[in-house]
Amino acid sequence: MKKILVTGGAGFLGANLCKKLVQQGHDVLCVDNFFTGSKENIAELIGQKYFDLMRHDVTFPLYVEVDEIYNLACPASPVHYQYDPVQTTKTSVHGAINMLGLAKRVHAKILQASTSEVYGDPEVHPQSETYWGRVNPIGIRSCYDEGKRCAETLFFDYWRQHKTKIKVARIFNTYGPLMHPNDGRVVSNFIVQAIQGNPITIYGDGTQTRSFCYVSDLIDGLIALMNTPEEVTGPINLGNPVEFTMLELAELVIRMTGSVSQIIFQKLPEDDPKQRKPNIDLASKHLNWQPKIHLEEGLQETINYFRKVLLK
Repeated sequence: MKKILVTGGAGFLGANLCKKLVQQGHDVLCVDNFFTGSKENIAELIGQKYFDLMRHDVTFPLYVEVDEIYNLACPASPVHYQYDPVQTTKTSVHGAINMLGLAKRVHAKILQASTSEVYGDPEVHPQSETYWGRVNPIGIRSCYDEGKRCAETLFFDYWRQHKTKIKVARIFNTYGPLMHPNDGRVVSNFIVQAIQGNPITIYGDGTQTRSFCYVSDLIDGLIALMNTPEEVTGPINLGNPVEFTMLELAELVIRMTGSVSQIIFQKLPEDDPKQRKPNIDLASKHLNWQPKIHLEEGLQETINYFRKVLLK
């Protein structure tokens, strides 16, 4: 049994991770300020012997004794991270400093949940970890993109300067149960609009692509990365390399939900990437990991989840 801290533990990824770690028999401390996270996401864990919940903002120091830290704290959807962009940057940067300081003090391993957004609107396809990215440093998405890039810088400087045991995962589009219905991300948007019979909104002409990883696959990848030998620091891409256009996804969601929704097109938001697909060779080599859940299987689970949420 390990004592494991999960920041952002009541969010979409964090709650799924907490559940998996508790199932594996670990003593889990979930920390969240509930800006985008929800107690409902972790309701089944509250009261269990080896699960604790703490309301805390990672932009302030935290003093606990743990063996491992998963730093997932940060709003991850454009709707949420653009709501308070200054706080988003502070969460990524000050949060990384505070969690790295904690890891240094207690000699804990620490994993940073970075993002494919560090690649920006890429000129290289698919994106591998050696690509440095094409990010607008002053755009409306910069608070998240550059905040996560700076967090990676801090992690590797702590590794070089203080020998902190770090792991950096670059997470590509992930979907599944516990997503927020109004988080503005494409899978949740399409499913909610389809279930409610509202027009399905595609931004741009629908030819832009994404690769979608089901949440259980992603969580397995994070845990596998944390358990690698010390010399494996990352960054390592975690995502599904099967690519779909937005139009293909919309048509699939309409068919699977039996919806009467029509597809409408609106202007592409500023700095929205045209392509996003991970090269997962490093994950396959070092983690013996690759996604197992096909898109239709994962979408069915996600549709079932949202039907229950919307029914409430």
